[in-house]
Amino acid sequence: MNLSATDWRRGLGPRFGSRVGPRLDSPWWRGATAVLAGALPMLSFPAPSLWWFAYVALVPWILLVRSAPTGRRAAYDGWLGGLGFMLAVHHWLLPSLHVFTVVIAALLGALWAPWGWLVRRFLAGVPSAGRVLAALFVLPSGWLMVELVRSWEGLGGPWGLLGSSQWDVAPALRLASVGGVWLLSLLLVAVNVAVAVLVAVRSSRVPAIAGLVATAAATSAVWVWSPRPAEDGERARIAVVQPGVIDGAGAPEKRFAREEALTRKLAGQDVDLVVWGESSVGFDLADRPDLADRLAALSREVDADIMVNVDARRSDRPGIYKSSVLVGPQGPTGDRYDKMRLVPFGEYVPARSLLGWATSVGKAAGEDRMRGTGQVVMTVGDGLKVGPMVCFESAFPDISRHLARDGADVLLAQSSTSSFQSSWAPEQHASLAALRAAETGRPMVHATLTGVSAVYGPGGERVGSWLGTDARTSAVYEVPLAHGVTPYASLGEWPVYLALLILAALGATEGVRGLRVRRSRRSGASAPSPHAPRARTVRESPARPGR
Repeated sequence: MNLSATDWRRGLGPRFGSRVGPRLDSPWWRGATAVLAGALPMLSFPAPSLWWFAYVALVPWILLVRSAPTGRRAAYDGWLGGLGFMLAVHHWLLPSLHVFTVVIAALLGALWAPWGWLVRRFLAGVPSAGRVLAALFVLPSGWLMVELVRSWEGLGGPWGLLGSSQWDVAPALRLASVGGVWLLSLLLVAVNVAVAVLVAVRSSRVPAIAGLVATAAATSAVWVWSPRPAEDGERARIAVVQPGVIDGAGAPEKRFAREEALTRKLAGQDVDLVVWGESSVGFDLADRPDLADRLAALSREVDADIMVNVDARRSDRPGIYKSSVLVGPQGPTGDRYDKMRLVPFGEYVPARSLLGWATSVGKAAGEDRMRGTGQVVMTVGDGLKVGPMVCFESAFPDISRHLARDGADVLLAQSSTSSFQSSWAPEQHASLAALRAAETGRPMVHATLTGVSAVYGPGGERVGSWLGTDARTSAVYEVPLAHGVTPYASLGEWPVYLALLILAALGATEGVRGLRVRRSRRSGASAPSPHAPRARTVRESPARPGR
């Protein structure tokens, strides 16, 4: 297939045809390219953490999809790109779930099929200025709907949201305090759409540049307007205990002993709270009063409450729970938080009667964990209020937002990524706490068994050093406290509602247009083609039309 100069001016050249890549005419090669293009954004997340790449990472995918010959092919390209994206951001699950990881990625990738159709609908060929401007609103909104749907716990939760790639960028964290990670995703997709138009459609560069300028102006205005967390100089001294990987026979007892030894080193350091990681205690404390007594003695020795995490079958109710339990000088205080949102396949198997076979091909949960029923804010030390979360829950913006609104001074996440030590998962998980801190204006402590442990201030800035996956230690952090409520904590997920409104307006517009076309067809009327030559009368002069 040879394209003429006229075809290129019309926008057919950048359609990834024979001029750009002959093999993309093959559905198989095109599909493979879509998978690779969808995987590119992963480089924006930790561990590579090329945050700047997120502003152009979607451009190859968008260019490929807009060149699709049909809407159906564009939907396929969206689906396959989504498969690549989900597989890339969850690649660390492969050793645990094996081929089932690909199955899950393929199922969730289908969420991007409508987004692919929308990309072609607004950007195919030579889009008008109006279509480009509409694309700058519609395509980010469509992407956000995909993120919203897949953020449901049963579909894997909000791991790898595009906006979370900006966890270490101060201006982006400031925006997160206004609209959360959702606002960051919206802006990133809008920039990618504008860049794709600048690259591929010369005649539509003016509206693309206008979109970039408007985005920059809006974000600058938000930067100036948005209130900062009101720090009053108060600090809490919080210690994190990270024992490292302990496997083999008797691992729960050995882990407890090492945590005990590491905690004992904190004596005399004037700490307000000691935090152990997820599953740090493998026994129900009511069944093991000897362990409860050892923890109480340890609390007296370091002169601070200890937040442990019990992963065990409870004695007072059926089932296994993962629970944040506060232990003071007199033993367990009675404050307890049972994990509410469980990791699919890791802590329970959805529709186990149908998908229980996953336990035979990977490390899926042999028995479902039980769910808690509500969030808890605990008071420790001299009135410090802390809001605990367990592992996976730190990925959910709404959990930390509700804890902040309920009065938590400090957010805590107890985690363990011991199964994924050699992957990018520990760094990526630790980075999420920076966003939760910035969104709520509350400092956050991310304490793990095996690393990476991290602490962030009220604006999402790092406090102290990370404890990497090779660290077996305890560390004390001076955590700055802040008061007041961020716009995001107050208003909630307003960018999501804005995206829904934009898509609803699009649906209404398309519906009205379709209704008009049907009415026109029923009436038998046919509108003149805008490209048809104007009819002339016998009295017209070729030199002076209309006369």
